[in-house]
Amino acid sequence: MDQTLTLPVPARRARRGSTAVRLRRGALAVRAALVLGVVGVLAMWWLSVPVGFGATPANAATSVGELSGMAGAFLVCAQVLLIARVPWFERAVGLDRLVSWHRSLGASVLFLVIAHVVFIVIGGELADRNPPWTEFVTVLQTYPDMITALVGTIAFLAVGLSSARLVRRRLSYEVWYWLHVTTYAAIFLTFFHQLSGGAHFVSDPVNRVLWIALYLGTAAAVLTWRFLLPGLDAWRGRMRVAAVVPEGHGMTSVWLTGPHVERMDVRAGNFLLFRFLRWGHLGTAHPYSVSAVPRDGSLRITVGALGDHSGRLPLLRPGTLVFAEGPFGHFTADTASRPRILLVAGGAGIGPIRALAEELASRGAQPVVLYRVSGREQLALLGELQAMPGVAVVPLVGRRADLGFDPLGPGSLSRIIPDLHDWEAFICGPEGMASQVERSLRELRMPKRYIHREELSMS
Repeated sequence: MDQTLTLPVPARRARRGSTAVRLRRGALAVRAALVLGVVGVLAMWWLSVPVGFGATPANAATSVGELSGMAGAFLVCAQVLLIARVPWFERAVGLDRLVSWHRSLGASVLFLVIAHVVFIVIGGELADRNPPWTEFVTVLQTYPDMITALVGTIAFLAVGLSSARLVRRRLSYEVWYWLHVTTYAAIFLTFFHQLSGGAHFVSDPVNRVLWIALYLGTAAAVLTWRFLLPGLDAWRGRMRVAAVVPEGHGMTSVWLTGPHVERMDVRAGNFLLFRFLRWGHLGTAHPYSVSAVPRDGSLRITVGALGDHSGRLPLLRPGTLVFAEGPFGHFTADTASRPRILLVAGGAGIGPIRALAEELASRGAQPVVLYRVSGREQLALLGELQAMPGVAVVPLVGRRADLGFDPLGPGSLSRIIPDLHDWEAFICGPEGMASQVERSLRELRMPKRYIHREELSMS
């Protein structure tokens, strides 16, 4: 592959974007809030723990079990709040990053839930000199509200395991989504056990009030910003399918119209949660990025057939009612702070990249688009990109096994654009491709803060 671009040198260097600075500060603030919450839980445990909590192995194991249970319960509430669409969180960080943090916390929650059960059983086993299974049954019979807590714990474990990469790949989005909805039931089922059986709440009224406030606050946030307000916004911003356009090789564009489309303040790079009122789409709302921002009362999404829901989009009929929630995400031109912009798209990632290229060009930038596909028949929207003034498009076509090299490797990228360390990059596509591009750019000395990624997943 011998593709080298000759590009004009920008007249001036852009100042650091205020949006990027705000997002960094917001991320620090949210992380600080989570750390303070964990510290608060540790303080609650420490101030109410018995004096001889470590006097014997049995007491020590029981205390560790109680602490892990409290920490795990707090992190479950934190997980829920991160994706409860709380406006402060979303403005500070962005829903895409919040989803990533929510996913990352899952492993910690799973570990703490298991540790809670194991150490409580070990503590009782050492104290009563029972075998583990006998002690487990004894705990179920003697602690209050344990049967409901057991059901809730099993639900937590099922949700956690379903998010493991190996399992997640085998589940459809719809199955994964409804399995995660059971998290709300699991929280409810385990809550009463904490109050009635938790030593740090039964004997300490202050801890009890604080714990109830934590759960009531979480429930109020979910009901308000996850269900009530989004439902009202979706009804006011309802749209209808205007046209369904096949783009070739499993890619489909859906044009949507509505009287309030342009009031939704959708930007290039944003995504929305779409719920189509048609059989096969009613059960879940799916995240799709816009490939054409609202104009003249309509917007467009371009989607690849990656699952059951997206695979049924070509069957939509004009006139189908659509509810949309959003916009979400900070994968927008406002985060750009360098004059030279590289846009990298793979597969269905061409939708948001196409919209970004158009907006950047309208601002006077001259973005370069690297379009990675396995075959030429997959180059959806290529004609639109090539027709945009000021946009340079480089299709990277072919499988690595056939080409004998990786078109997105550092060597290939440096041949196309020799001075990438002075550029800023926006990447959208499959996770494996996006990770490879990021590794290549980092190897070519592009600072991490100038690499922006949009993953085509909410799970």
